[in-house]
Amino acid sequence: MNVAGREDRLGFAIALLCVSFFVFASMDTIAKVLATSGIPPLQVAFMRFLLNALAVLLVLFPRYGAEIFRSNAPKLQLLRAFGLMASTVFNFFAVAYLPLTVTISIFFASPLLICLLSIPILGEKVGIRRLVSVFVGFIGVLIITQAWSADFQWAMLLSLAAMTGASTYFVMTRKVAGVDSSPVSMVYASLIPTVLVAPFGLAVWVAPDFWWQWALLVSIGLLGFVGHLILTIAYRYAQASRVAPVVYTQIIYATFFSWAIFGTLPTSTTAIGTLIIVASGVYLWWRERSLVAKALIAQPEQQPPASPAP
Repeated sequence: MNVAGREDRLGFAIALLCVSFFVFASMDTIAKVLATSGIPPLQVAFMRFLLNALAVLLVLFPRYGAEIFRSNAPKLQLLRAFGLMASTVFNFFAVAYLPLTVTISIFFASPLLICLLSIPILGEKVGIRRLVSVFVGFIGVLIITQAWSADFQWAMLLSLAAMTGASTYFVMTRKVAGVDSSPVSMVYASLIPTVLVAPFGLAVWVAPDFWWQWALLVSIGLLGFVGHLILTIAYRYAQASRVAPVVYTQIIYATFFSWAIFGTLPTSTTAIGTLIIVASGVYLWWRERSLVAKALIAQPEQQPPASPAP
């Protein structure tokens, strides 16, 4: 498969990512609306993956044919897809019980966990500064969850599980990046969760009573496809490491939706914990870019070969 060339258009990439993360925040909002209206989260997750898989096949199969099913690392793709499935299912359960600002804030800790998982899975070396940053970030998670107090809600464990699944998915995405093409990875990430969630989603199926519930069930799957498609396009115009902090725009969208639709705003502990997590994540991003820049500077410039002596 031919891979589309990269272009350096940072502003355009940031704009695309802002749209993509708005789509993802919209999906969480829809999941919460459906869950609070009596639609089981497993049913919502099933529809999200089923319609996403259909959209992926309709777009990719006519162009690539059976090649999109041929993976060079099916076991890695299975683990990657399982991480995405766990992230989605646990998150849809979590948003049924927790404010969107809480679930999104806990999700922001995923770059910190990714940093830790990259050590055993990717063989990356992580210095003491980044480890301290990870530790500080998890303090932010503790402040949000308040695990030591009577205000702790068990549903936060669902959000933590969703964050762990998402971190696994992102690390495995790095793992398979040089092994399989993007179309293959897209197909596996949509088909495998659909197959795994289908028995459970169909077992708890509740027929929607209103047309808008059907509309939201359909839209959440299509939004998943659109969000990931825009995300993929954005990374053609800028390196992921350059635009990583843009993910934090989701807290703006989540706060707006939480206020406009559910009438809730983030608590002071959620706000403080989120600021700590975001600060730690931004430091990790800055540190990563600094190390890459130093490595490039340290490389000796290649000199042209000397002319043969006369």
